[in-house]
Amino acid sequence: MMTAEQILATHKANIETLFGLTGKAFEGVEKLVELNLQVAKAAMGEAAETTKAALSVKDAQELLALQAGLLQPAAEKAAAYSRHLYDIAAATNAEVSKVVEATAAESQKKFMAVVDTAVKNAPAGTENAVAMMKSAVAAANNAYESVHKAAKQAAEVAEANFQTITSTAVKATQVAAKPAKRAA
Repeated sequence: MMTAEQILATHKANIETLFGLTGKAFEGVEKLVELNLQVAKAAMGEAAETTKAALSVKDAQELLALQAGLLQPAAEKAAAYSRHLYDIAAATNAEVSKVVEATAAESQKKFMAVVDTAVKNAPAGTENAVAMMKSAVAAANNAYESVHKAAKQAAEVAEANFQTITSTAVKATQVAAKPAKRAA
């Protein structure tokens, strides 16, 4: 049995963890808002420059050259934005994962302490039930570790795929922009 002080301490730790996670989530949102403001500000300035350039075009040839010159930088900027967005999400996820892992490890220790206490105080003749309980706890721990490892591997594969797709998209835009520039 847990004492009132232990229950209160557990609730206090849970609340601190909750507020810590909420703080990490807000940090991620702040970074996202900051990124979006930077992008919006840069886009406004670039739109003004592009408009001025378009208004100073003298013929269709210059207009085609202007359009071709904007294609590649736009793709590169979109890829850079996606990378920043992914980095913010990955960093926030990593912070939350650290807290969750630490909390899970601490909870596991406490649970194992309860199991050990129960085993020590188990009445005679309950050895089979105790063995089953220990086996179930070990299986649950193994399952958790397997899922955790699989999730980490999936995240690593997703990150690698994201980097490859971004790189491929930028290269494809560069290749497509070359003939357009030549035609202009």
